[in-house]
Amino acid sequence: MTIRLIALAALLATPAVAAPVLDTPVQDSWWADGRAALDARLKVINRPKRARNVILMVGDGMGISTITAARIFDGQHPIDGRKPGPGEENNLAWDRMANTALVKTYNSNAQVADSAGTASAMNSGVKTRIGVINFGADQGAEACKTPEKLPRTLAEIARAQGMGLGIVTTTRLTHATPAAVYGHVPFRDWEGADRAYPAADRASGCADLASQLVNFKGGLDVVLGGGGARFLPTGKGGTRDDGRNLVAEWQKNWPQGKFVADAKGLRALNSRDMAPVFGLFTPDHLSFEHDRKDDAEPSLPEMARFALAKLEAGKAARGGKGYYLMIEGGRIDHAHHASNPYRALKEAQMFSATVADVLKSVNLDETLVLVTADHSHVFTMAGYPARGNDILGYIKPPKGGGEGDGGLSPEGYALDDRGQPMTTLSYANGPFVARGLSRTLPPNDPNYLAIKTYGTSGESHGGEDVALFAEGPRADLVRGVMEQNLIFHIMAEALGWR
Repeated sequence: MTIRLIALAALLATPAVAAPVLDTPVQDSWWADGRAALDARLKVINRPKRARNVILMVGDGMGISTITAARIFDGQHPIDGRKPGPGEENNLAWDRMANTALVKTYNSNAQVADSAGTASAMNSGVKTRIGVINFGADQGAEACKTPEKLPRTLAEIARAQGMGLGIVTTTRLTHATPAAVYGHVPFRDWEGADRAYPAADRASGCADLASQLVNFKGGLDVVLGGGGARFLPTGKGGTRDDGRNLVAEWQKNWPQGKFVADAKGLRALNSRDMAPVFGLFTPDHLSFEHDRKDDAEPSLPEMARFALAKLEAGKAARGGKGYYLMIEGGRIDHAHHASNPYRALKEAQMFSATVADVLKSVNLDETLVLVTADHSHVFTMAGYPARGNDILGYIKPPKGGGEGDGGLSPEGYALDDRGQPMTTLSYANGPFVARGLSRTLPPNDPNYLAIKTYGTSGESHGGEDVALFAEGPRADLVRGVMEQNLIFHIMAEALGWR
């Protein structure tokens, strides 16, 4: 016993050994960049536990393979004055957000989800069946007759408490993701009074989504996107067969409101004006960024900046109450469905630029910002390309390895077992032929249709987890592996709702 006590005393008396200093000489910046990234994480501010505002940013279809490929694409094709680089070391706007998690995306009846069920999970905290927006798992069309029994959305609760509301999207405003902010339908295609919502189904008494948006209780402060045809009657630029002009109805509901139909109209508005703003810029979805005409359609970053400025300016009129804003980069998904890598990555790049603008513009001590995807796609990044290889190009492996089964072409491309050059990016399924696109083009052409394993009419969603990034009050709750409907509860907790 005495010997043990003497040994313990000697151990306690031993001077503490200083931690070794990491001064390893390095040949490039990776080591130093890694240390700087660690230091930034060690200095994360202990933010307040309550938020005044919540911004949910959804890159529709932006799975983890899309994030990685978009990061490289953005580094190789920068849009902010940077010099092009290899791309792998580049960072997108959310890459340095301090809190991250993996999110399980399945619907209540489907392993691989659609946007209706996933957006519902985020907006109402309830997982739904595939194709269903903000209905309970056991509710059908008959539930439209008892709307008080439907799951309440974050927007409905926020408006009832006097908060501001906004929606920004590059899709139709009646498309699944934006519709989940304000709407309830048992079938996502009931966007307007048209052939997608047959007369027999309308007998259920469920209002179409365009009608629900215009008649949302308390209204929305700012709504910007596409899909004007669902709001206008046939013969007047729309597809509605019930003769209703919902734009005129909205203007009657909000006489001081500002309706805009193009980028010029939006740019003429004063974001500090308290009147609500309704922007419908196209009959259907907005154009892909690659195809967008700036004088006709605003960009996603431009719409987001306007909506954010308007909601921030309106706080005083709301007695200091904050807002809920949903921003969707919706056409990442559509480019993937066409198996068109260029447009998918360009849309993801613009979504990153939008996230960067938001993070620079808000006070993160009072605003919770969440960046995520609703689901993934069957989009793969594979082979053994050398660092800096064109992310849209054929695979050129590094010296000493990574060749395909067929060796190398005279140009140095890796070949498959049929002797064909391989691309880094491909799809597990998708169309072999698509209008305006071709698989015979070079792979870095904007209209190139990527290789896929199975031929289908349209490429499908993927079922793997997606990423969630967070900054602001209660961002610390974003960690580990989460069910998707937990996102709703994190937003509610940040706002102090119990």
